[in-house]
Amino acid sequence: MNDTAQPPEQRTVRGRDGAVTAAPSPGRDRTARDRTARGGRGPRSPQWAAWGFLTPVVVYLGVFYAYPLYRNLDLSLRDYTVRSFVDGDAPFTGFANYRAVLDDPTFRPALEHTVLFTAASLLLQYGIGLALAVFFTRHFRLSATLRALFLVPWLLPLIVSASTWSWMLNSDSGVVNSVLHWVGISPVNWLTSPSWSLVSVTVANIWIGIPFNLVVLHSGLQGIPDSLYEAAALDGANPWQRFRHITFPLLRPVSAITLLLGLVYTLKVFDIIWIMTRGGPVDSSTTLATWSYRLGFGSLLPAFGHGAAVGNLLVLIALVFGLVYIRVQRKQANA
Repeated sequence: MNDTAQPPEQRTVRGRDGAVTAAPSPGRDRTARDRTARGGRGPRSPQWAAWGFLTPVVVYLGVFYAYPLYRNLDLSLRDYTVRSFVDGDAPFTGFANYRAVLDDPTFRPALEHTVLFTAASLLLQYGIGLALAVFFTRHFRLSATLRALFLVPWLLPLIVSASTWSWMLNSDSGVVNSVLHWVGISPVNWLTSPSWSLVSVTVANIWIGIPFNLVVLHSGLQGIPDSLYEAAALDGANPWQRFRHITFPLLRPVSAITLLLGLVYTLKVFDIIWIMTRGGPVDSSTTLATWSYRLGFGSLLPAFGHGAAVGNLLVLIALVFGLVYIRVQRKQANA
């Protein structure tokens, strides 16, 4: 005799001897049979969908990132000439190109210029960008218009920005020297003097990078609740104390990613320096990026292996800072 009062998932059956046993529902049996007939594809369908969405990203990274990195690594480990580059029969030399680059007398000045150029650009871009971001948190007339005007250096093509700065800093007809002469200061050879060429390209790069810092940091400031500033003001905190104890600590995650992106971008800056000074005079503004290009493409006898080795050193430096950033972020998340 069947007990129809049980839930549909499970029924009880009373046998002739009076024993009561549980029997699975016919609907449940049918579902299990259908799942078995389909080969168990039902539960795995979300996994296949995930792989379907992930495949284009993996293919893109492989084609446009992994393969070029592999080719650059292969270039740095072989003795490539113009002929062997075309024929593809360059002999394997191991780390000989890296040893030649590290022993080259240009390596140390180029590394020092890269460090100075990157450090000065990051500090001033971040400092000026943060000051402007805090300034634009105050609502006043034309604030949106002024903020949009600050984006112009970031929106212009780099070749236009570099050419404009080359004209402004020209020793004979530049507007900067004209202003200096008007106020009674001797003109300066901004682009042709070994003492000023690196300063000139650094100033141009700072001008281009300030809008990026302004936009990112201003977005971060919008996420800080106004109630915190109101509570601090009621406690008697002045503007500097509010910035030191509220704004800057809460802005650290945004500041970290801003500095990391700025570091990666500044390490590989090539256009501005090459257009303005070509790394000169006498290598006074040569960085690792411009030196890599000059080794590979800037001479009649290109050293492709040496240029690739310098490029890989730049990739390694950026990778180290990226790993440091990830480790710091994990420590802060686990704290």
